Amino acid sequence: MSALRTAAPPVTAERGSATWRLTKAESMLCIRDKVGPLWGIGFPLVLLIILGAVPDLREPVEATGGDLTYFDLYVPVLILFNLAILATASLPTTLAGYRENGVLRRMRTTPVGPARVLTAQLVANFAIAAVAMVLFVAVAGLGFGVDLPKHLLGFALAWLLAAAALLAIGLLITALAPGRGPATAIGTVLFFPMMFFAGLWVPISQMPPLLQNIAHYTPLGAGMGAFQDAYLGHFPSAVPLLTLAAYAMVCTFVAVRWFRWE
Repeated sequence: MSALRTAAPPVTAERGSATWRLTKAESMLCIRDKVGPLWGIGFPLVLLIILGAVPDLREPVEATGGDLTYFDLYVPVLILFNLAILATASLPTTLAGYRENGVLRRMRTTPVGPARVLTAQLVANFAIAAVAMVLFVAVAGLGFGVDLPKHLLGFALAWLLAAAALLAIGLLITALAPGRGPATAIGTVLFFPMMFFAGLWVPISQMPPLLQNIAHYTPLGAGMGAFQDAYLGHFPSAVPLLTLAAYAMVCTFVAVRWFRWE
């Protein structure tokens, strides 16, 4: 028994080291793939700079009591844009491609196992999302005078729940799509309506009442509502937070239940 106890820590440490190396490898592959960095960070960052140069977007939004301008609202929208790209394009197409090419099946015969590949991909995409969020907030603040969210704790919680919900949706797409092509198609179909309800084209406050009600219960619409509360100095209300938590839990459960390794 003492010999077994002595041998256990090195095995655990070796597995942890393997997971860390795999995470670094998957992170490098995510960067080389360019979907997350280019479309998830580069494109919305350029769009942020362009929108910041439009004087009309400096007008206050009446629905926020005049505390926020249209440009202020576009900052969280672009943060959600980043999460949506990762969830509908980067994560599912990569993992579905691994399944299609037999990578996940072959990983099942190794000590590392395919579950660590999923973990590494989730960590890599989460890291990209965190870098993007900090970058967008910093550029908006330093370049265009946009204040930080007045309730930082509420904003951080809202972002974590939004990231969890969107990455869970990405896992669900991966579970349902048999290959890279179908994963790309499903992600594309989901991306545009989700971004519409986040307020990319029309602010949620200016939508018809029916669309506003629908937006509040979509993942990006709920995220936008929670972000707006935090920017106004309030802790996000329960409805958007619970909505995001529900998406995270339900999509993760379904993805794990129906996930196919080959």
